[in-house]
Amino acid sequence: MNAKDVASIEQATLAAVVPEAVEEREGWLLPVDHGTVGRARSAVPLQHTEVDPGVLGRIEAYYAARGLPAVFRLATDACFDGLRHELRQRGYSADKPTLVQVGTVGRMRQVSSQPSAEIATTPDAAWTALFLGEGFDPVDGASRVRTLSRSRDSVYASVRENGQVLAGGAAAFGHGWVSVHGMRTAAGHRGQGLAGRVLAGLADAALARGMAQVFLQVEAGNAAAQALYRRAGFGTAWTYEYWRRA
Repeated sequence: MNAKDVASIEQATLAAVVPEAVEEREGWLLPVDHGTVGRARSAVPLQHTEVDPGVLGRIEAYYAARGLPAVFRLATDACFDGLRHELRQRGYSADKPTLVQVGTVGRMRQVSSQPSAEIATTPDAAWTALFLGEGFDPVDGASRVRTLSRSRDSVYASVRENGQVLAGGAAAFGHGWVSVHGMRTAAGHRGQGLAGRVLAGLADAALARGMAQVFLQVEAGNAAAQALYRRAGFGTAWTYEYWRRA
């Protein structure tokens, strides 16, 4: 990925998973949110280049002034070795490695030959209920619904049966990218190809807008989701970790 792509993906991420507030300072995006979504409350550099460790103290002060601990979302690239060393010296450690994966909308559409998911421009109660159902943390689910619902340009996909949403997800459009977020399948309905139908529905909405490039983020330990995304043509552009104090 070139520098422009990295910056646009980070900007598109926060246009989709929208924090309560966000500022850009010294080449970093500084989102502020009191929910549980890591991307909405962690500082992230807009470029994968060497960073002056002196910025860490200023970012810590920024978050402290807002009543939040500083969390840093850093790619595992070698350019951040010095920054990671300084973070360790300050008592931080890394967790939750996550893959940023990119693909094309056309290839994503081909992942399912079944009927594609329904698309809406606003999330309704049934879509929201999926995030609060069995097998999901309801507090985290409610926080994710809030951040996704704040987006100014998103669509919400769902596969429904008798009024219940069995699988869902969202796609946001911004900064030249389609970004996929909030992929969920209800307990007891996994392994039936429903998530593929969600991706296909989101792809239909993107194709209708003439958009071609898409990204998503998936935890490194989520093998089932990664297998689906490989079938949909996604490949890893970089990996990041969250750095926080214990």
